[in-house]
Amino acid sequence: MSTLPTFSQARNERGTILVFMLVAVTILGLSTGIAGSTWSSTMQRDREVDLLWKGNQIRKAIASYYETPGAPGTPLRYPQSLDDLLRDDRSLSVRRHLRRPYLDPMTGEDWEWIEAPQGGIKGVRSTSTLKPFQMEGFDEDNKLFAGMWQYRDWEFIYLPKKKVVKVKSKTTSAN
Repeated sequence: MSTLPTFSQARNERGTILVFMLVAVTILGLSTGIAGSTWSSTMQRDREVDLLWKGNQIRKAIASYYETPGAPGTPLRYPQSLDDLLRDDRSLSVRRHLRRPYLDPMTGEDWEWIEAPQGGIKGVRSTSTLKPFQMEGFDEDNKLFAGMWQYRDWEFIYLPKKKVVKVKSKTTSAN
């Protein structure tokens, strides 16, 4: 003989199921939030690595442009625009210091150009105000980025090396 649950027993079971469902939805929501946060952090780390690579490529292109002499007798100078890095026609053969224009990986927009005091572009930086994950352990070219609190502070600048001229001194001997 089977016994059917009474009305109050069925009601209690529905309450238990409802509580179980609320707990399950809460756990699902929390795990989705954690996964989303982890995904966002992973994407930002990837964009940070891309920022370092592209910023250094632009810095190297500016250095290459600056160190490539133009017509005889013209002083070395910084590029005036991104187009100068993509197509340098200062000499008989066209030279490409940068293969293609890169966007700022952190914003997906154009870089902010850093002007040289004597004119031209000496570097670039991101416009992102996000806090970097990497705060130390940079290579020699990027060592000044250590301790910076925003990607905007990472300036990929080319500064020409100062030429050191060695002067030989004459020594006299007493005879």
